[in-house]
Amino acid sequence: MTPAKRQNFERLLRPRHIAFIGGADAAVAINEARRAGFSGQMWVVNPRRETLAGLSCVPTIQDLPDAPDAVFMAIPAPTVPQAVRELARKGAGGIVCYSAGFGEAHEAGRGLEAEVKAALGDMVLIGPNCYGVINYVNRAALWPFAHGGHCPGYGAAIITQSGMFSSDITMSQRSLPLAYMASAGNQADIGLTEFIDLLCERPEVRAIGLHIEGLSDIPAFERAALKALKARTPIVALKTGNSAIGEALTLSHTGSLAGSGALYRALFDRVGIIAVTNPSQLLETLKFLCVAGAPEGTEVLGFTCSGGGATMLADHGETIGLRYPAPGPDARATLMDLLPPIATVTNPLDYTTPIWGQPEQTGPVFAQAMAGIPAQATLLVQDYPAPGLDETEQLYLNDGVAFAEAAGAAGLPAAICATIPENMPSHIREAFIARGVAPMQGVHETLNAIRDAAWWHAARRRILQATPDPLVTPRRAITCCKPRLLTEAQGKARLADAGIPVPQGRVVSRDQLVQTARDIGFPVALKMMSAGLAHKTEAGAVALDIGTPEQLLEAAGTMTTTVSGHDASAVTGDFLVERMAPPPLAELVVGIRRDPQFGLSMTLGSGGILVELVGDTASLLLPAHPADIGAALDSLRISALLNGFRGKPAADRAALIAALAGLAEHAIAQADTVDEIEINPLFVYESGVLAVDVLMQVSAV
Repeated sequence: MTPAKRQNFERLLRPRHIAFIGGADAAVAINEARRAGFSGQMWVVNPRRETLAGLSCVPTIQDLPDAPDAVFMAIPAPTVPQAVRELARKGAGGIVCYSAGFGEAHEAGRGLEAEVKAALGDMVLIGPNCYGVINYVNRAALWPFAHGGHCPGYGAAIITQSGMFSSDITMSQRSLPLAYMASAGNQADIGLTEFIDLLCERPEVRAIGLHIEGLSDIPAFERAALKALKARTPIVALKTGNSAIGEALTLSHTGSLAGSGALYRALFDRVGIIAVTNPSQLLETLKFLCVAGAPEGTEVLGFTCSGGGATMLADHGETIGLRYPAPGPDARATLMDLLPPIATVTNPLDYTTPIWGQPEQTGPVFAQAMAGIPAQATLLVQDYPAPGLDETEQLYLNDGVAFAEAAGAAGLPAAICATIPENMPSHIREAFIARGVAPMQGVHETLNAIRDAAWWHAARRRILQATPDPLVTPRRAITCCKPRLLTEAQGKARLADAGIPVPQGRVVSRDQLVQTARDIGFPVALKMMSAGLAHKTEAGAVALDIGTPEQLLEAAGTMTTTVSGHDASAVTGDFLVERMAPPPLAELVVGIRRDPQFGLSMTLGSGGILVELVGDTASLLLPAHPADIGAALDSLRISALLNGFRGKPAADRAALIAALAGLAEHAIAQADTVDEIEINPLFVYESGVLAVDVLMQVSAV
């Protein structure tokens, strides 16, 4: 983005004056600006009205008294391009285009959208087909519906691709501190990527929340996300829907397993974005990050006034990988002196009801536990009484305040968590926010947020120590050439050139089978070579562990008959004879695919015939560091076999990672021609690896 456009974005975000262009929808937006507390000048352009929402109207844009910093536009789509041109001549800063009927609607709308973009010049535009933007910090809104929201002077910047969802978030009863809300719509000019780039370094923005339906420029998004990571601004993303994977024919097993969802997860992991799966988790995670901050690790100190609450914390926490360090002897002795006799000193700690609501007793318990039990985050479970049952509210609040003071003194990221999400009223939530304690709603949501915030802290350190090289994206359209399936022998020749070990073997005609097998040494494997046999096992084109010449000739005859019944056009007289590989420690599937958006990706998983049934896979975007490949392997269930299982030797991890890195480098070097590579299985041994089978598709440049 140019310096001039950045300056105009500032004008749009923090306007001195707003021009509203339109009728009834513009009137609503005027009142929403008032609701937000906007104190600048407001003008209206409407040729058929004298006043709108209590403001005098001017008939044309040229009649505006000055170049508006910000414009809210709600006029028919065909009239928008001319209005944008006039605003550019006037010197306006930026536009929120609420109008619909553009690229989201039809081909003519796409043409209108292109006209709008061409007319912008140095102006910035949000939309079209969007709700707009709310600046909670500086009290300005360009927004077409009633909105809520809470801002203590800082908060999350939330950017969505859905108008209604953004409106829903402003209405949420969760007291998430909000700095900015933006509905990006069609993203003709400013989209999610640009918002991240423009907002991530602002001190009032403590976290960024994204609702993503799809991304048009993955490399640009990667750059913006890494900028946010360097700026210490966490990003939390809710990804919905699926983007197109492209028109290249997918034949591999990993191609069906590594869809767009897996590639988005790989992207998020690559750049340190926290991924969530539902709106409540999005809001609670942002709340924890904005108010409490990211803990340095996953060790948690929990407090409850109920044994049941302590069990809930322990159960889910341990399930998701949080740890509750046990009190040491000194801490145990100190706490036993402070707690009633009925209490048991554990973590999570049930401090029991005899001292409940008495801060002179609970306060020392909180403080001594935080001083004596090593943890990186702490939380207290409290469900507040419903309206009309508030005679005990102060007792709950006594403990909550004592907990907040102890956490502040200890410097620990802290949360007070309601077991039932609605059991914490707004005035209690906002009181705790003022004390720097996150008022969380739901046990699982709270613990998930702590885990993910700790993950972000670790991911940031990991990524910035070895920032990934830019994604490898194809320089040509994937659909420009039809992919060609290589035979297994051709694919293995390419693997061998890339340094990947393959079985000893040769492609021969039927009359050369026996002599070739004798040269290689029985037992052998026999495979028919044909570009029409993507999956040879299903076609009967594979015979294994052949021990004699007679068995070899019989297998060749049977294979020809079987393949002919499967697909007569796939039958050839070429056979691959290979030495049988010894049994491995483990079988992996390794896939590389070229995607029109994400570029090259690698998928690793449990291999063999059960690859799709087991579904034990992890995906990486390329290029990837060897350490990232190792981490992906460690995330697989089959890693137990790789590391040595029930007395068996461990795999040659260094050789395995080197082979996978070499395969990735080969694919990167051939990024414009390689469509798919799948090794299934890759045999992994105590010393080395062996690519037993390969499927490879390529395209001519």
